Amino acid sequence: MFECSICGECCRNLDKSDIYKDLNRGDGVCIYLDGNLCTIYEDRPLLCRIDESYNYIFRDKISLDEYYKMNYEVCKKLKEKRRN
Repeated sequence: MFECSICGECCRNLDKSDIYKDLNRGDGVCIYLDGNLCTIYEDRPLLCRIDESYNYIFRDKISLDEYYKMNYEVCKKLKEKRRN
């Protein structure tokens, strides 16, 4: 299971990918983000659910280990970007 640090950085950088354009409030931040928390967490879109989106979208394209590795790398880069 993907372990999220609940930093909210992925939800503050939606402008990095067109797949999240419907959630972007116009400045790259998710319309459902409040601080670091999702206001619709239990009902969030499939694309916002790392483990579930792997099973339904990415399973035939990439291994689970590679998928997690890629997500953790992006997470780390977004956190570093915020610190600088």
